Amino acid sequence: MNKKTPESLRSARWFAPDDVRSFGHRSRAMQLGYGPEDWVGKPVVAIINTWSDIGTCHGHFKQRVEDVKRGVLQAGGFPLELPALSLSESLVKPTTMLYRNMLAMETEELLRSHPIDGAVLMGGCDKTTPGLILGALSAGLPFIYMPAGPMLSGNWKGQVLGSGSDTWKYWDDRRAGKITTQQWIEVEGSIARSHGHCMTMGTASTMTGIAEACGFTLPGASSIPAVDSNHIRMAAECGRRVVGMVWEDLTPASMLSRASFENAITVAMAMGCSTNAIIHLVAMSRRAGAHCAIGLEDFDKASRKVPVIANIRPSGSTYLMEDFYYAGGMRAMMGVLKDHLQLDALTVSGKTLGDNLQGAEVYNHDVIRPLDNPIYAEGALAVLRGNLAPDGCVIKPSACAPRYLQHTGPALVFDDYPSMKAATDDENLDVTADHILVLRNCGPQGGPGMPEWGMLPIPLKLVKQGVKDMLRISDARMSGTSYGACILHVAPEAYIGGNLALVKTGDMITVDVPMRRIHLEVSDEVLAERRAGWSPLPKRFERGYGWMFSRHIMQADQGCDFDFLETSFGAPVGEPDIY
Repeated sequence: MNKKTPESLRSARWFAPDDVRSFGHRSRAMQLGYGPEDWVGKPVVAIINTWSDIGTCHGHFKQRVEDVKRGVLQAGGFPLELPALSLSESLVKPTTMLYRNMLAMETEELLRSHPIDGAVLMGGCDKTTPGLILGALSAGLPFIYMPAGPMLSGNWKGQVLGSGSDTWKYWDDRRAGKITTQQWIEVEGSIARSHGHCMTMGTASTMTGIAEACGFTLPGASSIPAVDSNHIRMAAECGRRVVGMVWEDLTPASMLSRASFENAITVAMAMGCSTNAIIHLVAMSRRAGAHCAIGLEDFDKASRKVPVIANIRPSGSTYLMEDFYYAGGMRAMMGVLKDHLQLDALTVSGKTLGDNLQGAEVYNHDVIRPLDNPIYAEGALAVLRGNLAPDGCVIKPSACAPRYLQHTGPALVFDDYPSMKAATDDENLDVTADHILVLRNCGPQGGPGMPEWGMLPIPLKLVKQGVKDMLRISDARMSGTSYGACILHVAPEAYIGGNLALVKTGDMITVDVPMRRIHLEVSDEVLAERRAGWSPLPKRFERGYGWMFSRHIMQADQGCDFDFLETSFGAPVGEPDIY
């Protein structure tokens, strides 16, 4: 790789020339209290900070940004904080997925339009990791990802609580009359005890782990709890390291290969990852260029050979991310997976993945299992195809009841979330545990934004009978903290005319996970008749970002990126000349 000189720094194009434009740049920097000693011959590092008052997972970022700045200054760089869109998973409606690409666009344009040489990306909550990385990949500058870290384990009356997973568990207990309203309120105040993202193996932990497996983080960074002092030191090291990356000209283009993303798939399968991993990782790989692009078939191939070895809920039975960290964390788990990884893949450390794993050790072999004693013999996810999902759909077999891995049952169809919710709360609903609940019109276009509605609630009638799981099918997503026999990401989605739109209540559906098959037991002739009677639905938006979203969003199997953003690394940074 080429070594940068002070004169070749991108920021020097703003500050170095003896002309009127650069006079303006320098004078305005001096207006902020900076002087030539701050920028002359020094890399300018953008710290893209997704902190906000309503960003629950990133509450500690107000301090961490100062830690990152300290590291940049220690290494001889010039740090500048650039705030970006905060996507609080638990508070944004209808879904942060609607705005992932907005964060990606904002990140890319912040980096392109400012005098920036390298970047530290501060994220962690579900869509912030892929959003930031998507934008930074397209900008093409050296960058390092700083994960928010998981929160501490929840605790109620001596019982360990996990984000999301126990929410659903105790909500069903409340619906069934097993706990009181007061106890429910106590759980509410006991489940999220510190700064940081979900401490189950939800989408947040999945995506920060994937970021590390791709090589975007410092070794071991994704496992450190948000409130641990090691997290503070890691933040400062991110600042120091990115300055080195600038001088080394360690850009995404010079670092990434298909191996980087294949490693991420392997690690995701072993983690017991969120189903959301597929959408985000596909999008990230396609932003990195055709030579890096992966697809659903790559996930399914990995799922056949990589077992789940992280005993973390919801796929695991007991442990949470705090336990995972104490057991050795991501480095230890990848050490166990060495034979499944491509160890020559380069990382932001400037070293290979294999180098980063030297000395990794597992301290608790029940939390991080050996390959010959996994918690699930195959990978966390499986990709199904058939006439109901010609372009694929996804299930997390490691987190569902085994009886539903091969099942045929009658469909019970809902066209929208409110009608589904009303029906499942009706104790007189005509439903059995053999039924397959279908919720449609909830995909990228239909949701809008593909909300996390895919873990349809078990009908109250069945909850009171003690039913804990049943098959559910949707073109929506579900939270990584969720569990159950949920088949998601059906593509094409119903809203644009996918075959899911043609299903009627009472139709028989066959699911065969070992054979990777999903089939609507209706003849092609009948489906053709139904399609002839189907009318296209209107776009969801008439103006603004939503208007753009609805016209350019791609389907789940393509990563839900915007069609106009999906390129190779694009023009060299700074091109065209307006930058």
